[in-house]
Amino acid sequence: MSKLAWKDIHTVLLDMDGTLLDLHFDNHFWLEHLPKKLAEKHGVSVEAAKDLMAVDYAQVMGTLSWYCLDFWTEKLNIDIIEAKREIEHLISIRADSLPFIDTLKASGREVILVTNAHPDSLSLKVEHTQLDEHIDQLISTHEFAVTKESQLLWQRLQTKLGFNPEHTLFVDDSLGILKAAQDFGIKHLLAVSNPDSQQPAREISEFPSIQDYRYLLDDITANPFIH
Repeated sequence: MSKLAWKDIHTVLLDMDGTLLDLHFDNHFWLEHLPKKLAEKHGVSVEAAKDLMAVDYAQVMGTLSWYCLDFWTEKLNIDIIEAKREIEHLISIRADSLPFIDTLKASGREVILVTNAHPDSLSLKVEHTQLDEHIDQLISTHEFAVTKESQLLWQRLQTKLGFNPEHTLFVDDSLGILKAAQDFGIKHLLAVSNPDSQQPAREISEFPSIQDYRYLLDDITANPFIH
């Protein structure tokens, strides 16, 4: 992977699902578990339920509704958080995440989680991972009523946090969201090529990418941020 200019990085913004946590939980929930529940509820085949949900997903992808558990609870008439709890044992933090976060913190950098996940989903993940014990701030974009795909989010986030885009690293598994951050002016970007442990790693050419944060630890330690 390309080397990051750690001497120039003061603030690190991290996505959650697929970046710090294994995306397998979310993929399994939305693509398998929820369609199965919907099929049982309406007496249709799982394939038919998947087809119906694919249409629903396509209509709101990338918008706040896509990430909003209240929206899906109302639309499908299924308690989404309760359904998530049925497979909560699948929630897991990547093995390389805490070494990465803790090394960033030890190097004097501010580490902030910025997720499109609904606050209830964020709470469920924190309950299982204790991410809040390692990160300076946990932010759900629902607080700003707009997602990371939007330039408005980045403007509102910068107003709240006061970060300098020239000295900020943003890490995400979504290439579209990384592009939005790049368009806003975030200078340092890193893509996660293996967000789901059950899927093969992707080839990524648009951004520097990584499969294991532990390869970064020596560089981070060697280049602390002196306030």
